[in-house]
Amino acid sequence: GVVVSAGKMEKTVKVRVPGQRWEKKIGKYFADHTNYLVHDPNSTLVAGDVVELHRLRVSKSVHHVVASIVSAFGTPIEARAPIPSPDERLAAYKQKRFAKLERRSLRQEAAKGSASAIEALAAM
Repeated sequence: GVVVSAGKMEKTVKVRVPGQRWEKKIGKYFADHTNYLVHDPNSTLVAGDVVELHRLRVSKSVHHVVASIVSAFGTPIEARAPIPSPDERLAAYKQKRFAKLERRSLRQEAAKGSASAIEALAAM
């Protein structure tokens, strides 16, 4: 798809994917497109870039993530921040999630009166 809107949302761009629609009454195909909100983790995309997408539900309205830049518009690909690979995205997600779970368990222990948990939370 082609990036049609970038920089208006944080870490999200709008991508237009071309397609065709069958008009039954006329009996022929017409050009049609679909717009997707796509997660761009490093905010590297600009309007006019041609990108490849992967399905990955990021939020309620964002269901795709950028897989790669097929053709850059303006600034060369080498001069931009890199697009994370699926393994890097998974590692970042796990790190964030495990930190959250650790904070949750510390808060539960602190609610029971554990002095070490209270100190650990204060250090955070």
